[in-house]
Amino acid sequence: MNTEHLDALKARLDARRPLPGTVVSNLREDLAVRWTYNSNAIEGNTLTLRETKVVLEGITVGGKSMKEHLEATNHVHAIDFIFELVDKGEPLTERTIKEVHALVLKGINDDIAGKYRTENVVISGADHVPPDHLHVAEQMAGFMAWYAGDGMSLHVVERAARLHVDLVKIHPFSDGNGRTARLLMNLELMQGGFPPIVVQNAERLAYYEALDTAHTTDNYAPFFDLTETIVEKSFEPYWFALGMDKEQAE
Repeated sequence: MNTEHLDALKARLDARRPLPGTVVSNLREDLAVRWTYNSNAIEGNTLTLRETKVVLEGITVGGKSMKEHLEATNHVHAIDFIFELVDKGEPLTERTIKEVHALVLKGINDDIAGKYRTENVVISGADHVPPDHLHVAEQMAGFMAWYAGDGMSLHVVERAARLHVDLVKIHPFSDGNGRTARLLMNLELMQGGFPPIVVQNAERLAYYEALDTAHTTDNYAPFFDLTETIVEKSFEPYWFALGMDKEQAE
């Protein structure tokens, strides 16, 4: 992972901060729609980008289930929570992870929202088999110990990617692991001063393959490469909003 290049992009953006309030508001509104649409679409939600936008504006879309509507509104509430954590400088904790997950599944499945799974699960289409549910609490404790220890020695982008991969590997919840992991990955990136990223639904196959490779072989390189590319792209809306072309940004 070429973290020096990513740091250089961040430095160029930092040099333009604080950004105008109108720019920040517009970028955040656009991000909320794109992030919500893509993260939910990866998990099978059939709302289109435009349908997601109108649902977030409070309009019901005909022919779509209540679950799909809730997945959209819940996700944007979870995004708001992530921004609140960043503004407060709140560190990542197991409680934070459970709170984010609870927001993702609120009103969809309150019995499991914010609670570690009590049964074994399989990941559809993946070679990796998550650990027995009896080991989830222990593995999550180990995960948090890694995060607070060795994880802190990593570059923030690498740490965010590892956080995502390792959380999904444990698969601590019965449902909503992917959306929760992508939210927490962005929490880590934003805490480190990077823009939040959007994993595109169109990248779903490469994304799943990179995750499974890391889970089954401990080879994180494909996921790191994918993350690096997406992080680089995450700066583009800022350059556009600031009236900078790519050459100026670089």
